Amino acid sequence: MQTLNKVWETKYSVRFPDCDPFNHLNNSRYIDYFINAREDHLLKFHHFNVYELARDTGLSWVIGKNEIVYIRPALLMETVTIRSMILKIDERSILVEMSMWDDQNIAVKAVLWTTFVHYNLKTQRPEKHEQKFIEMFQPYENPLPVAITIDERAKQLRKG
Repeated sequence: MQTLNKVWETKYSVRFPDCDPFNHLNNSRYIDYFINAREDHLLKFHHFNVYELARDTGLSWVIGKNEIVYIRPALLMETVTIRSMILKIDERSILVEMSMWDDQNIAVKAVLWTTFVHYNLKTQRPEKHEQKFIEMFQPYENPLPVAITIDERAKQLRKG
């Protein structure tokens, strides 16, 4: 039996327009890289297009909360690996962990926890997940073994 891959990853190059004067990835751009990677992961590994869903049904997810810990700088033209996984799914939201690593997947650069709230674009209100969404994503849920904060999680990732 094949094991379900619950952690998805892709590689990206840090580009010049995304950097600060020190040739570090600008703090605000980390979130852009993470969210873009998550959208890419959903398409590549799950064949799920959030934009088609929004267009066809008026349902999508909006960001309700971001928590980020910066650990090491990502540098101009460096290749980084971005991982994403679902930590928790409930009736109204999905908590996703995204982490950025060096090209060799040894040194963590940043970790982001994003709470995506299920949202009805027509009514402009949060909405409960339809059962089909819970069934679709629950197999990918990868909860941490104990309840911890993002700061504690960053320490875990730093230690490898």
